[in-house]
Amino acid sequence: MKNLHLTFAAALLIAGSFFAPSAQAQAPLKIGYTSVEYVLSQMPESKQIESDLKAYGTQLEAQIKSKQTEYQTKLEAYQKGQSTMTPVIKADKEKELTTLGQSIQEFGQSAQQSMQQKQQALLRPVLDKIQKTIDAVAEESGYTYVLNSDSGSNPVLLHGPKDGDVSDIILKKMGITPTANAPGSSIQAPKAPSTGVPPAPAGKTKTKTK
Repeated sequence: MKNLHLTFAAALLIAGSFFAPSAQAQAPLKIGYTSVEYVLSQMPESKQIESDLKAYGTQLEAQIKSKQTEYQTKLEAYQKGQSTMTPVIKADKEKELTTLGQSIQEFGQSAQQSMQQKQQALLRPVLDKIQKTIDAVAEESGYTYVLNSDSGSNPVLLHGPKDGDVSDIILKKMGITPTANAPGSSIQAPKAPSTGVPPAPAGKTKTKTK
């Protein structure tokens, strides 16, 4: 899965990425900007989120592997005993394998969705914290608007003066000492493991019973 780079996280903050206090309605326009990805990468919570996502992904992977093992065991048993099976029993075994294979495929799809939902649930409190801090910095420093400069966000900042970057101010407001040249956050929902289910031998029965 492509690295999300928190694109959806940036999108979650779009609704709150502007700050225009009424008290400054008549004041000169002052615009600042920040990288939500950069701020998040500096926060200690980001490491815990990555750890929690990894642990959750491991649980899902174990469940899929268990289902795959069950499927493989039943498939091998079918292949070894099919020559002695009656047409009715053979058809029943093939149906069982097909149903189990479909179940594994469906579980794999739901596992990926579950990972993404887990990621959003873990990120939401941190993104709310960032938004509240942005609001506070804008109020204290007199910024009429604060834009998100991350690529993929809307609006996208193409150019801005260095003194308009309030990212480090936001971090210091949260009690975090910025680390120079820190990369953007790479928090992402791990890809659910491949289901890797061999096709059930249903076709053999169809040929046999024509």
